[in-house]
Amino acid sequence: MPAQRSVAPARPRDRQSAGAAPVVVGEPITLDDVVRVARHRAPVALAPAALERVRASRAFVERIVADGRTAYGINTGFGRLAHVRIAAEDVRALQRHLVLSHAVGVGAPLPAEVVRAMLLLRAQSLAVGHSGIRPETLQLLLDCLDRGVHPVVPAQGSVGASGDLAPLAHVALTLIGEGEAELGGAVLPAADALARAGLAPAVLDAKEGLALINGTQAMTALGALAVADGLALATCADVAGAMSLEALQGTLAAFDPRVAELRPHPGAAAAAENVRRLGAGSGIHAAHADCPKVQDAYSLRCIPQVHGATRDALAHAAEVLEREANSVTDNPLLFPDDRGPDDRGPDGRAGRVLSAGNFHGQPVALAMDYAKLAVAELANISERRTAHLLDPAVSDGLPAFLTPRQGLNSGLMIVQYTAASLVSENKVLAHPASADSIPTSANQEDHVSMGTTSARHARQVVEHAQWVVAIELLCAAQALEFRRPLEPAPGTGAAYEAVRAVVPALDGDRALQADLRAVYALVADGAVVRAAEAAVGVLR
Repeated sequence: MPAQRSVAPARPRDRQSAGAAPVVVGEPITLDDVVRVARHRAPVALAPAALERVRASRAFVERIVADGRTAYGINTGFGRLAHVRIAAEDVRALQRHLVLSHAVGVGAPLPAEVVRAMLLLRAQSLAVGHSGIRPETLQLLLDCLDRGVHPVVPAQGSVGASGDLAPLAHVALTLIGEGEAELGGAVLPAADALARAGLAPAVLDAKEGLALINGTQAMTALGALAVADGLALATCADVAGAMSLEALQGTLAAFDPRVAELRPHPGAAAAAENVRRLGAGSGIHAAHADCPKVQDAYSLRCIPQVHGATRDALAHAAEVLEREANSVTDNPLLFPDDRGPDDRGPDGRAGRVLSAGNFHGQPVALAMDYAKLAVAELANISERRTAHLLDPAVSDGLPAFLTPRQGLNSGLMIVQYTAASLVSENKVLAHPASADSIPTSANQEDHVSMGTTSARHARQVVEHAQWVVAIELLCAAQALEFRRPLEPAPGTGAAYEAVRAVVPALDGDRALQADLRAVYALVADGAVVRAAEAAVGVLR
């Protein structure tokens, strides 16, 4: 019996959607497609036109080998060793050795959803038809997705140029039956996982090992899921902000559409509209329409400007990632059909092999550094609203720490400490990883992107921000208890009810960790936003 070790069970959103339409590899895919495959186990299929492109590029590789031409990565060493010619009888061994030697990642394994995104993205890049892989090797990548064979990929070890060599080498390791893979919640030797799924390992041929490991798919996978979650969180933060505004008896005046028209950033207009709709019909707002207070604190008044800037930054990152998802990011690039006077190889036949730098992760690195800073700001401003809710000096009549029996009870005092801790840690993670570079491969690869570090940190910042917004929702719901008999708006009231469905009001001190976990789950799976949308329609 092969050795097994258990892994955490999949979350509900990780389970396969019955009857889902397939994502067609080799046609343009979207970030939503990446999420569908990674989290919802949507099936995948290879476009017929892509199969023909792959066959053409593979035939070109085989012609190069048969003609005895020297081409980087096909019959040479790699990196600093590119000048070393490899004998024809060693070409297959070269590709296997490449995978074995490069699979040196460290750290905790990446979650299955990230690995699934990597598999999809690598297949998509290869299916464009400029990488020289065999159709059966590409199909094995897709079969691993459909049958749930997930390579164990350590999270650390990529410098983000020459692509994500170490992470992708661990993916390729599974394809050749080496290393470990997760199947059905158990981690097995990769050969056993493939066999149980009815798959045979690949024997890599010329160029295939390099085609599998030279690309930006780890950083793009991490980034795609982080940005998808960040965009969802921006809407959830609008809901939390609207609840806090109401609980603190703030004004909706700052959310007037005329304000956004004078500074027409699209994200600001969207956030302002969301808060207006969520607060429409509020008994609390109506009761304080004529109060003498003329301006609210920035964390309330500037929700459109701060949340909106985050939305715009994430929209930019999403555009970069979607382009990257549909790009060819390995090296060398094969152009088997080029026939111009400058597009012939040394033998005079059509086709060119071009060494270039599409594997360099700088576009993704910069976008992910921008994205993580943007999401960190959602957490920053959310924590400030939480602090206002808990501080009787600024909360407009709310009891200290939102407990009716102060002194005997601490109420929600310490949840703000947790939010402050996470916000502070985000400030460290938000340092731009792309600002650093360190030479590799004996100075042949003398500038690297650190894009995978940017993307890993972005994913962590998003998770922290989800917790911080969950803490704000917990506090805002508790604060609304003290505004009775005034009733919240239909939109904020629906969000309040979603929180109350999993967490009762706080009458006295109790262990709050379960409460936090329950509200975090509502944030992470979008339940709070869905509840609000059921009352006011789809939010922007």
